[in-house]
Amino acid sequence: MMRVLLTGGSGMLGRALRRAAADAAPDIRLLAPTRAELPLTDRAAVAAWLAANPVDAVIHAAARVGGIQANIDDPSGFLTDNLRMNDAVITGAHAAGVPRLVFLGSSCMYPRDWRQPLVEEDILAGPLEPTNEGYALAKIAGARLCDYVSRQSPGRAYRTVLPCNLFGIDDHFGSAAAHLLAAAVTKIVDAQDQGHGSVEIWGTGRARREFLDVDHLAPFILTLLPRLANLPPLLNVGAEADHSVNDYYRMVADRAGWQGRFTHDLSRPEGMAAKLMSSGRARACGWVPPDRAALSASIGRAVAAYRARKAAPQPAN
Repeated sequence: MMRVLLTGGSGMLGRALRRAAADAAPDIRLLAPTRAELPLTDRAAVAAWLAANPVDAVIHAAARVGGIQANIDDPSGFLTDNLRMNDAVITGAHAAGVPRLVFLGSSCMYPRDWRQPLVEEDILAGPLEPTNEGYALAKIAGARLCDYVSRQSPGRAYRTVLPCNLFGIDDHFGSAAAHLLAAAVTKIVDAQDQGHGSVEIWGTGRARREFLDVDHLAPFILTLLPRLANLPPLLNVGAEADHSVNDYYRMVADRAGWQGRFTHDLSRPEGMAAKLMSSGRARACGWVPPDRAALSASIGRAVAAYRARKAAPQPAN
């Protein structure tokens, strides 16, 4: 039985990993302490937890995340909070003798307006997208730290998996942490419930994004744990297809059964024009990207999840 510390276990990807381990990985035991049980920005607390709970591997999926506006409003917070967290977890795991670690990177680590599709060598090849630069820098630093640890200590296999944009049934619907698809689901379902005939899209809607359901990604991450030493330092994992923001809104509207119209606020930021990644190396490791039908079905599940959340009784104040 492989014992694995999972950070961010209550987050969207963390919950998907826990579902995947319960369903298809009986030889993996995920330990997912809460934020109260393990404050990840506290080096001493992480070291003490690892000393008391020896593990064979770490999946570092925790991060402070947010949408475009949240990143614009507090770049220093996104940079420093994530730097502290990554340092405490990665350095702490190394000091505790943990031989394997998977660090979850992000497609925002790539340069803005760069060649498509993006390959792993493109990181740091050009300027970052300004709207989420703080978050991206923290992710790049975490990936570099993993690589340095692995190169300096041959017994360590610390690797970075870079998924494309993620979404799922536990998404940040209705919060400042929401990314494109969660925001689209929230706005369209709310418009439908409130009888509104229009929904606003930030920017032109022509920016292109690559989205992947976390429940499609999670089982693949678990399969990587026993073979991390054979993987490259960076591994893109994506859908290998992108769509415009307008297309995603239309897909959500179709799955929700809403027939209103879209307007565009051109004063709002829309981020990078495109950031489609190449997942060729992941394919060589057994990765099978979802097709368009699978994407549509996943969006339907996200719509249903938000509706269920809205219908659930709200806790008393």
